[in-house]
Amino acid sequence: MTQNASTLEMDMAGLNIVRTQDSEPPEEALPKITIARERILEEARKEANSGDADGRKRLSLVVIGHVDAGKSTLMGRLLYECGQVEEKRRREHERASEKAGKASFSWAWELDAGAEERERGITMDIAQSVLPTEHRIISILDAPGHKDFVPNMISGASQADCALLVVDAATGAFEKGFEGGGQTREHIGVVRSLGVRNLVVAVNKMDMVDYKKSRFDEIQGALLPFLIQAGFNASRVVFVPCAGASGVNLTKSEEPALQSWWNGRPIVDHLDRLEPPVRDFDTPLRIPISNVFKGVTSSGIGISGRISGGIVQVGEKVRIVPGDETAVIKIIEKDDANVQWASAGSNVTIYLANIDPIHLSIGSVLCSPSDIVPLASSFNAQIIVFDIQLPIIGGSSVELFHHSREVPASVSKLIETIDRATGAVIKRNPRVLPKSSSAKVTISLRAASGPTSRPASIPLEPFSINKEMGRILLRRGGETIAAAGIVTEIFS
Repeated sequence: MTQNASTLEMDMAGLNIVRTQDSEPPEEALPKITIARERILEEARKEANSGDADGRKRLSLVVIGHVDAGKSTLMGRLLYECGQVEEKRRREHERASEKAGKASFSWAWELDAGAEERERGITMDIAQSVLPTEHRIISILDAPGHKDFVPNMISGASQADCALLVVDAATGAFEKGFEGGGQTREHIGVVRSLGVRNLVVAVNKMDMVDYKKSRFDEIQGALLPFLIQAGFNASRVVFVPCAGASGVNLTKSEEPALQSWWNGRPIVDHLDRLEPPVRDFDTPLRIPISNVFKGVTSSGIGISGRISGGIVQVGEKVRIVPGDETAVIKIIEKDDANVQWASAGSNVTIYLANIDPIHLSIGSVLCSPSDIVPLASSFNAQIIVFDIQLPIIGGSSVELFHHSREVPASVSKLIETIDRATGAVIKRNPRVLPKSSSAKVTISLRAASGPTSRPASIPLEPFSINKEMGRILLRRGGETIAAAGIVTEIFS
């Protein structure tokens, strides 16, 4: 036994094994800034003016409309007709939806990927996809239409340049969405208030009314005056008849009943002609966070959002506000591709290094450490009151929406009512704000419940400094009560 032990010790010694202390894996090297700011600004301006290498300009499009208008079905079919859905994937969705007893929703499954969305047959969150056309690269934001998910719709609309409004032409369906407490009116008011100026109206399910011109004209006649009242210029609105599920007039029209009176362009041609707005490139960096997630690989902590001002590149250090934490930009994804930099107007996914995810939350803003976005607990704003049942009075409790952030607030002071046409002051210190009125008010954030709670502060800027950072919406009791909220002055 002793001899065996001695032999074992000699064998072990021959292996030359050395005991070492447990050590941490080496830290991953952080990326470095590789491109001069002036060069990025030059490239960003060039792309905005002339498009990418193929001459295509980028824009974001939010798809809105009342629940069951066929938004996701129309977009799923449009993506397929434009070659963005592989045939194998298409057949899989057909089989799976039929097996689940949801065959009529198979096209919508291209965008509604969640199990609950597929089970209920409605969009609940923002679904994103990319649609390349001849002259555009369009980031699609498919918004929920159900009234319970308007906050998600607001989040999507805050990231959009233009909008596609889908209405249901079926008998009684348009009226239900437009007049019977539906979401069509609210969605229109929201997107216009958040800066959308160009609108394509898809009069969908025309096959349900045998493609009758009279029904199309009836819907256009009812909608256009309301759109103008909401602030849209008639020259920036176009109506297109279509049938999303069957693909009629999405990329081409081969339906004789429609061709007998319609000689206009299909949906995709109008989307291809939408003009992106002017971007603010040479301004401080602002990226409101719309989502926070863990990367599926070693990418790290990811955030998604729309760049509301400035430019950003891999290797850059950013500040997270609220808070005093910083992080380093590790990866930037735009239109499903890795890029070295991105600029204002881009919807991006960014992976961060040197940051604990506890410091990241929806509604926080990434900015430059040398030009920090201000925080405000109260501010003055000019608002337009919607068609509400109860007027707004001083002290009214509301829910404030700013990008993807929702916080409790109050309309603490009614400063003055304003003539919407001339901007002249009508009355100072009014007692109430009735429906359809325009006013300047003070809005104060309310503290969360608790004896030691303090009023919140959110990243905010006056509209005159950054338009996207200076727009807000007010909701109460599950409905939007005021929009076109232009922040005029902020208070810390």
